[in-house]
Amino acid sequence: MKLNAGILTGATALTFLATAVCAETLTIATVNNGDMVRMQKLTNDFTSKNPGIDLEWVTLEENVLRQRVTTDIATKGGQYDVMTIGTYEVPIWAKQDWLIALNDMGKDYDADDIIPAIRDGLSVDGTLFAAPFYGESSMVMYRKDLMDDAGLEMPDAPSWEFIANAAREMTDKDAEVYGICLRGKAGWGENMALLTATANSFGARWFDMDWKPQFDTKPWKDTLDFYIDLMNDAGPPGAPSNGFNENLSLFQSGKCGMWIDATVAASFVTNPKDSKVADKVGFALAPDNGLGKRGNWLWAWSLAIPSGTEKAEAAKKFVAWATSKEYLALVAENEGWANVPPGTRTSLYENPEYAKVPFAKMTLESINSADPTKPTVDPVPYVGVQFVAIPEFQGLATAIGQQFSAALAGKVSSEQALATAQNLASREMKRGGYLK
Repeated sequence: MKLNAGILTGATALTFLATAVCAETLTIATVNNGDMVRMQKLTNDFTSKNPGIDLEWVTLEENVLRQRVTTDIATKGGQYDVMTIGTYEVPIWAKQDWLIALNDMGKDYDADDIIPAIRDGLSVDGTLFAAPFYGESSMVMYRKDLMDDAGLEMPDAPSWEFIANAAREMTDKDAEVYGICLRGKAGWGENMALLTATANSFGARWFDMDWKPQFDTKPWKDTLDFYIDLMNDAGPPGAPSNGFNENLSLFQSGKCGMWIDATVAASFVTNPKDSKVADKVGFALAPDNGLGKRGNWLWAWSLAIPSGTEKAEAAKKFVAWATSKEYLALVAENEGWANVPPGTRTSLYENPEYAKVPFAKMTLESINSADPTKPTVDPVPYVGVQFVAIPEFQGLATAIGQQFSAALAGKVSSEQALATAQNLASREMKRGGYLK
């Protein structure tokens, strides 16, 4: 018996040694948004079910993440096994053969359950190349108490005129309460996401059907002037430096009357653990100008696997876990239904428990109201609501975003910012062969 025990002990030790030697470490690049931070806290569930896989996290601010993963995948750097990327990158990178297809995620994954608008944006020729961790549009989040104090009632589908009037009425700068908080931080996915979606509702577009830039047109001038005037009258100090996370903090601390931003923020502004105004928040669709287009976007932060990884199978296991129905149930069990990553699966919105979440219906309506194939009032040669789905957009929109942020800060006039934007876009379109 002692001999057998010794043999068993030795065999067990060898098994542990082999497991340790064979263990793979996945390096995951992700954004520092709340849902991703929550995911990291729950990954013991994954590692306990996959003892041969370890996880190493690289968590970055939005602009930095985009720069790092773009550089890495374009240069085949191989730093990451899983990347958090968005609806803009997926089709462009997939066509470059930079991403691994996700068409074999396991029999229980149920890719058909992914909301069609989100799935289509992450697919090329019907093949999924990234799995959505959460999907979003944008909407109005507002303080019901401040709206009541101003003697106003928020419509379910407000106009920009109503929003501007309400923001000014709700502002009390002496009390450090500002009627509206909007993105001002430069970046193609920061201020340009907001301003491009807003411009759509003002009748503006990036390019006409011949790819001629349109920043020298009246709708863009109207958009930028409206935004700057509103932020000067009713926005917080330091707005040119504020992105998603900065405005989230302002709203949670009670300093914003309204915030027009990602629908995913709803769970954070209504969480009493973090938000001083959790019980005072209402929701409405993003505003319009009566032209048939709302100022809301369509996006999914998604997990993708670069084709250069040597750990594709392990990476697929992680992506399948993090974007599964089971993960949504795990978050609900640990954090409550309101904190489940939204906007990805049809079954979530059919769940009667999730239907009780106050922002669930408005989130789905916002997602379904965005049309990437017809994002503007006048026809355009591109797809994408808050972005233009061409490779040149990322660098171009960041440069233009810097001009618009400078205009918000009063460093240049709106006329100067738009003229520079027109020149930058014209030069880039000629360089890319879109214009002669």
